[in-house]
Amino acid sequence: MSGVPEPQGYFLEAASWDADRVAGFRRTARVAWRVAAAACVCTVSCAVSLALLMPLKRVDPFVVRVDSSTGVVDVVPVYAGHAAPDELVTRYFLSHYVSVCERFNFATAESDYEECGAFHTAARNQAWYALWTPTNPASPINVHRDGSSVRVQVSAVSFFTRASGLSDLAQVRYLKAARQAGGANEKITRWIATISYAYADPAKEPRTRRWNPLGFKVVEFNSEPEVPLEPPTGQQTAATGKGPWP
Repeated sequence: MSGVPEPQGYFLEAASWDADRVAGFRRTARVAWRVAAAACVCTVSCAVSLALLMPLKRVDPFVVRVDSSTGVVDVVPVYAGHAAPDELVTRYFLSHYVSVCERFNFATAESDYEECGAFHTAARNQAWYALWTPTNPASPINVHRDGSSVRVQVSAVSFFTRASGLSDLAQVRYLKAARQAGGANEKITRWIATISYAYADPAKEPRTRRWNPLGFKVVEFNSEPEVPLEPPTGQQTAATGKGPWP
């Protein structure tokens, strides 16, 4: 037998065993906390990775439009709502200009003529006057003397950048709906207008400034049908001062 009394040795062994169990529990707890922390780090890392990959995993739908009468195919542009304000303003001016200057209604023709001139350079105004003068057989005043009218609806506006890096060119796709005097049916044709534009100092005249407060100017305007038309009796092309009105 050892020199230590047996009950005291028993208590020492029991205390040692209990201390080993406590130490084992503490080691297990530390391992568990480390595993949990590693799992949390992995979860957060996966969430961040998925968030960074979201822009790369997307679907951009688009609509392809086919004209039932002409068969012309085009892609309908989608506005994402992220365009710069200056582009939005230019898009508005282009759409408004084509809508007003390519339509014809005898009741508003004189006002439309003057409003279009507010967007023209001096050279464009000369061409605009030459087109609308009554001595020109192709003048809208003569073409629509029978009471016919033309309604315009813009369908798309696209911007282009020249090789020099200058962004001053746009294409406007639009519909013309021509209606004969007293008629109910409209003849629909599709057109594309190529427009060179710029911004200048706004006009000082209050009437012109009311129509064009930001100095938007149409430098060149060229409109042509998407498909060949029958020989036209006259064509509107889009420029003011004193107009060719009696």
